Amino acid sequence: MIRYARFTSPLGPLLATAVDGALKSLNFIDAKYTPPIGGDWIEDPVSPPLGNCARQLGEFFEGERGAFELPLAPVGTPFQKRVWQEIARVPFGETITYAQLAQRAGFAASARAAGSATGRNPIAIVIPCHRIVGSNGNLTGYAGGLERKTKLLEIEGVLQGSLV
Repeated sequence: MIRYARFTSPLGPLLATAVDGALKSLNFIDAKYTPPIGGDWIEDPVSPPLGNCARQLGEFFEGERGAFELPLAPVGTPFQKRVWQEIARVPFGETITYAQLAQRAGFAASARAAGSATGRNPIAIVIPCHRIVGSNGNLTGYAGGLERKTKLLEIEGVLQGSLV
């Protein structure tokens, strides 16, 4: 049974889903891969994974949290899950390139594939794909839009002022 909640954030509305007590997805409502709300989904913003997600997101946006402590259940291929695990290891306030990500995931020759997996990350912000940048440090690709990626990196102190 999929439970869901809608949250407000300084960067726009978010939609979160949870299954069996774990966060399945977190996306900006208007992001490229945000799933439509299913007719059989149950709106339950106070269920433990969703309520905790809302609280921790608030702390993140207030500058009080650098890492999330939530049970996660992203759905993807084994390759995607490996890439997402490596994304989750990138520390708050730091960035790495897609090539570095591919290498860390054990697929050094697959930077483009790692980039594609990054773009399909179903749990934005919590699995911080906004911390992955182009080989020259440029901000590239973000399902929620480059303006949001820029703002997330500003929140983390990586960027000073908007580049978009």
